[in-house]
Amino acid sequence: MTTTSTASPTSTSPTSRQIWTRTRGLLLALAVLVAAGIVMALVRSDARHGHLDPRSADPRGSRAVAELLEQRGVTTQVVTTLAEATAASGPGTTLLVTTPDLLTGRQQRSLRSDMTATSGRTVLLSAGEASTGTLAPGVSTETSAPVSARTPRCSLPAADRAGDVDLGGERYTTELPGSDACYPSDGRATLLRINGPAGGDTVLLGSPDILYNERLDKRGNASLALQLLGSRPHLVWYLPSLDDPSATPSSGDGDDRQDTGERGFLELIPAGWLWGTLQLAVAAALAAIWRARRLGPLVTEQLPVTIRASETTEGRARLYRRTNARDRAATVLRTATRTRLAPLLGVPPMEAHSPDALLPAISARITARDGDLQDLLFGRPPTDDAALTLLADQLDALEREVRTS
Repeated sequence: MTTTSTASPTSTSPTSRQIWTRTRGLLLALAVLVAAGIVMALVRSDARHGHLDPRSADPRGSRAVAELLEQRGVTTQVVTTLAEATAASGPGTTLLVTTPDLLTGRQQRSLRSDMTATSGRTVLLSAGEASTGTLAPGVSTETSAPVSARTPRCSLPAADRAGDVDLGGERYTTELPGSDACYPSDGRATLLRINGPAGGDTVLLGSPDILYNERLDKRGNASLALQLLGSRPHLVWYLPSLDDPSATPSSGDGDDRQDTGERGFLELIPAGWLWGTLQLAVAAALAAIWRARRLGPLVTEQLPVTIRASETTEGRARLYRRTNARDRAATVLRTATRTRLAPLLGVPPMEAHSPDALLPAISARITARDGDLQDLLFGRPPTDDAALTLLADQLDALEREVRTS
């Protein structure tokens, strides 16, 4: 008679449909996370492309103000290194530094030395605590303010003619004589002009918004930008770059590490990401508490269905196989065989697992060497799956022989 082997109806192996059902939520969340990261990276990349560049027509570029200055006879020279900026600066120039906080301490000192030796104008955009101490001594920075329409409230002619403009960002205070503090926010200026030692002056703008293409036509932004940058016939537009050779520390400086502006990994992460991570951690903790079971003693209850013995055996065997627990499986097989053989041979249950009591009783019933029985019932664990299968077959054969003898 030929029999056909079919899969056990009690198999608990998950099907492909079950696997998809269990993992689709995680895969969807992962896909959304990856897509959000790509979108944010593209947005941030686009936002920085041409930022404050007088050659860029992007919304946050500054091509419009450069063209208006050119129509008024002011030439604009774009530089990206400190050497080019200092070489192009002079009595008849306006030096615009777009990101002064990006300069190292050594670069700031070199730029400050050039500023004090000329009667030109220097305009610093969004200069914070990292640069005002060197580039604008005597000026203190305060917490930043949002960009909004502000009124001059000062005697600076350029601000008085421009009227309301879009300013905010860094706020400044100073006790230096002859300074002009304009467009205040809570009493702190978002535009500050201070006199230089050689007849020039320095203008600090808390935010660069009045120079953006997208904001130039609003309120008095264009008027203020043209007056601040067009007071001299030549404008040096300095876009600091990390590729500037002057940003590389020299071996002779004792504060090279401080000058390079090196920061740790956490300092490079935007504050918004840190707050977002904290919020996600709190949300995950609350979700875990919500989904967790209530604390308390275990409560027994009747199972709604009866679990088949074959299903339990198959599940346990699958767990043994997953962990390669052949020694544990062999011990279970041998212990079960000895427990069933003991009553057949008249061996007391307490001595069923004693070789001295069980092996002689088996030898008296069947023809077998004690050494073979010792290895079979009390031997070492098998080394591979084939040896484990052979052990199970030999134990079944031994039990059948004892029963039929």
